Amino acid sequence: MAGPLAQGWGLGAALRSRAALRPLGLLAPPARGVLGPGAGSGSGEAGLEENPFYGKYRHKIQELRRSSPDVFESRMEKRSEVKKQPVGYSKQGEFIRCMEEKAEGLGAKTSKGGFTKDKTLDSILNVEMVKEKSAEEIKQIWNQYFSAKDTVYAVIPAEKFDLMWKRAQKCPSFLYALPRKEGYEFFVGQWSGTELHFTSLINVQTQGETAPSQLVLYHYPELQKEKGIVLMTAEMDSKFLVVHQAQCLANQAQLFYATDRSETYELVETFNHRSSEFKYMSVIAELEQSGLGRELRPGQVSDKS
Repeated sequence: MAGPLAQGWGLGAALRSRAALRPLGLLAPPARGVLGPGAGSGSGEAGLEENPFYGKYRHKIQELRRSSPDVFESRMEKRSEVKKQPVGYSKQGEFIRCMEEKAEGLGAKTSKGGFTKDKTLDSILNVEMVKEKSAEEIKQIWNQYFSAKDTVYAVIPAEKFDLMWKRAQKCPSFLYALPRKEGYEFFVGQWSGTELHFTSLINVQTQGETAPSQLVLYHYPELQKEKGIVLMTAEMDSKFLVVHQAQCLANQAQLFYATDRSETYELVETFNHRSSEFKYMSVIAELEQSGLGRELRPGQVSDKS
């Protein structure tokens, strides 16, 4: 990644603004009045259109409606049911199992969404050759190689990744908040092996367990024991995310899974094991406190998506 997690950004103006706090694409009903009159009773695609990010997914939704009307109606009915349930209840378990099943049946190297299947470390660099180099030299090689590419990358200390990995086994999913001009768009993050897959909540709502990944973080622990480092890079769907947005999500993975702050990781545990107690606003508050995503907010750097 471009650097260590940003620190010191307090709970500022964004938390005082009702508009900036508006949750986008949530599974649970947002605060009363946020979506306007009639939102509580809206159903079907009309309800989806109230989501500020509906336009980004309109083509796929309408294509599904035309090609498989029964499937479309079924998913809209399920969406109405899910909206009555607490955030964290959504079928994340089915989502991750679907990804794992797809991984078991790998065929071509590139998936439908353009992501590389079986993206091994050997496909990026000569592992045997770099084993002769020091951890610092490998770090420089990795950073130099990816610095010229439009992607997210990092060299993670072994002990930090070890903590992330152990926690990912117990809590494989979490809800992340990406700052947008309109407020916050939520993404589901799912661990599948050492890969961390992200897709937007509205994607999960409309496509269910077949929702495609929009960002994948690839972690390579091959050098963890010998060199004390884990290499990471990523692939993203550029139609939905640009690098600095993907960077924000990647940084949040470390924020929530590698934190020493018990209150921060407790949000992850609650999301996975006590979903009825999960409060999505706590994620936004934690994000604000950390300072991550500050540059994505209106008045900082314009959102190019």
